[in-house]
Amino acid sequence: MLHKYQEIIRFCIVGTLATGIHYGIYLLLNRFIVVWLAYTIGYAISFICNFYLTSVFTFQSKATIKKGIGFIVCHLINYILHLFFLAFFIWVGVEKNYAPIPVYLIVIPVNFLLVRFVFKTEKL
Repeated sequence: MLHKYQEIIRFCIVGTLATGIHYGIYLLLNRFIVVWLAYTIGYAISFICNFYLTSVFTFQSKATIKKGIGFIVCHLINYILHLFFLAFFIWVGVEKNYAPIPVYLIVIPVNFLLVRFVFKTEKL
């Protein structure tokens, strides 16, 4: 039964690490630069770690250029969702240091489905 959920467990481990990197960089930088730029820099740095670990660890797949392009497309969609929800939560009054938390809760499951499609499609 555990075997059935190992992929999701590995995704959660990698996602937690990538999210921690992203959030840590965001918290550090948003003191000095505008929120969206701090968020973007954190996202970009965590993206690099995330691609490698998602390939090798989460989906135990070979990292290819086609999968890399698919990963970029998934994360472009993911990034747009991040910025939309970040702006929304700040707009409704969530403090900017805490606004990423509900964003992660909404966007991470969507990201799993998109990325899983890229890494589990045999044609890629």
